[in-house]
Amino acid sequence: MKKVMNEPKNVLDEMLDGFAYTHSDLVNRLKNTGVIHRHFSNQGKVALVSGGGSGHEPSHAGFVGEGMLAAAVCGEVFTSPTPDQIVEAIKIADQGAGVLLIVKNYSGDIMNFEMAKELAELEDIPVDHIVVDDDISIEDTGSTGKRGVAGTVLVHKILGAAAEAGLSLEELTDLGNQVINHMSTIGVSLSPATVPEVGKPGFELAEDELEFGVGIHGESGYRREKMKSSQAIAEELVTQLKKSFQWQQGDRFGVFVNGLGATPLMEQYIFMNDVHQLLEKEGLEIGYKKVGSFMTSIEMAGVSLTLIKLMNDDWTTYLNHPVQTPTIF
Repeated sequence: MKKVMNEPKNVLDEMLDGFAYTHSDLVNRLKNTGVIHRHFSNQGKVALVSGGGSGHEPSHAGFVGEGMLAAAVCGEVFTSPTPDQIVEAIKIADQGAGVLLIVKNYSGDIMNFEMAKELAELEDIPVDHIVVDDDISIEDTGSTGKRGVAGTVLVHKILGAAAEAGLSLEELTDLGNQVINHMSTIGVSLSPATVPEVGKPGFELAEDELEFGVGIHGESGYRREKMKSSQAIAEELVTQLKKSFQWQQGDRFGVFVNGLGATPLMEQYIFMNDVHQLLEKEGLEIGYKKVGSFMTSIEMAGVSLTLIKLMNDDWTTYLNHPVQTPTIF
């Protein structure tokens, strides 16, 4: 294992100190916690809080700032933050109109964020939560169901703009659930990631293999095959998304190509070009598009493809709303 780090046990703490120092014009780190919070005040408006295990940078701390999150709670690598830290994030984020928690659909995250919600409500802070489950690569079965992946960032962006526009906690919760219900993601991995404290890859792929549907923590996908061209990968992912949406010609979508950590922008843009050609053949209207590594899995190579059906013009406006965050989205 070769990584730019010191002691593996100190990765989170040292990363957050470096992050807060670099972006001190926009954010602070709450002392002795994994909480990154915004500087600016947005009195009387709902605050958004998200988070989860680290290793997905820039998610979620990179999206703290004006127009997106009020705070992000960073757990250890691939490990949910604790309820007490989430409560501290809620308290420092609240601007008097309540807090909406945006949670990825993993059992540890759901349990700890829901516990924190209950604890914050005991302190008279109105709190609600939504659960992002955009990954269609696995069946929606079991106690948890579909995983939350890159589409979470689109939820941050839309709800961040809507919160800034003054929507209430109830309105934002309803909007968030609508967005989640009209969004799907599927990914492909070309190589695994290595958690620093583990010291070895989370799974194995041969040099000439890829795996469709691998999760952002290295969870198993739905099919392993020999390496394919970008065009063939795009065809597989678009085919799976078509099954999810059952779209019709003329439907309007946003397209988000996300790098998983080690895939350069050159390859992401090649992949977007292939996706564009396929969606054009389907007769879809594209109202928003984005490329970049925003929900990663440490140094995993691969991409994910998120489509969001744009149900009204407000969603497009919110997606294009300018933000002031460490990572511009």
